[in-house]
Amino acid sequence: MKKLIVFDLDGTLAESKAALDPEMAKLFSRLIDIVHVAIISGGDWPQFEKQVLSHLPQDKHLKHLSILPTCGTKFYQYKKGWEKLYSEDFTDDEKTKIIDSLNAAIKESKTEVIKTWGEAIEDRGSQITYSALGQKAPLNEKKVWDPKFVKRKKIKDILDKTLPEFSVQMGGATSIDITKPGIDKAYGMRKLKKVLGIKISEMIFIGDALFKGGNDYPASTTGADSIQVRDPDETKRVIETIISCLGGKISTFEIEKEKKQDA
Repeated sequence: MKKLIVFDLDGTLAESKAALDPEMAKLFSRLIDIVHVAIISGGDWPQFEKQVLSHLPQDKHLKHLSILPTCGTKFYQYKKGWEKLYSEDFTDDEKTKIIDSLNAAIKESKTEVIKTWGEAIEDRGSQITYSALGQKAPLNEKKVWDPKFVKRKKIKDILDKTLPEFSVQMGGATSIDITKPGIDKAYGMRKLKKVLGIKISEMIFIGDALFKGGNDYPASTTGADSIQVRDPDETKRVIETIISCLGGKISTFEIEKEKKQDA
C-alpha cells in the first residue's frame, strides 16, 4: 500500500503558472483527506500559494500536505500555519556565475527571444530559473515556443559544460531550473522520506517531465514508482484511480455532478 503521493505542479496538476481548475481542486482535496501528498516543483513559495493553496479548503487536512518549492530546495509543512523547514540558498558569487553562464548559453545557442513578458531570469534564492518568454508570458505563447524541449536542450547542453558543479534541468513549458549539485527532485524525495518517515518504496511520483533531462526525471531514479502524464487532465484520471484504490469511492460522474451543481 502506498503512503505518499508526490506530484509535480506545472504541466501536471495545472497548466504552466495557472491555478488548479475547480475539478482538480476537488480531486486534490479528496486525495489529501485519505493519504499523505506532496508537491515538488521548480516554482517558489508564492507560486504555490497562488496556484494551489488558495484553491483548497483551509482545514486540518492540510497537515497531510507537504510543499517542496524550487525542486525540493525548500520544504514547507502545515502545523498551525505553513512553516518552512529548510532552504538551500545560493551564495551571491554562485548566483553571479550562474546568471552570467546562463546569458552566455542563451546567446551561444541562438535561442534569444525578442518579445518577453516580465523577467526571463528569476532568482528564487535556492534556484535560478530561466523562463524563455518571461515569468508572465501567456500560456498559448509558451505552449508553442519549445513543445519538444529542442531549444532548451541546446541551452542545457552548454550549461552542463560551463556549470558542471550545478544541476541543470528542463521543466514547465519554457523553463530551465538550476540548483546546487545533488539538489533536485530526487533530493526532495529523500527529504520527504527523512521528514515524514515514509519509505521511498511507499511513494508514487507523478509528473509530465519524467524523460531524461526533464526536471521530474531525478525523482524516478530514487526507486519510487513513477507515472508519466501528458497534462492535468490525465493527472485527474490518475488521481481518481488512486482515490478509488484507497477506498475513496469517487468517480468522474460524481465530479461532473458536482460541477453542474456549482454552476
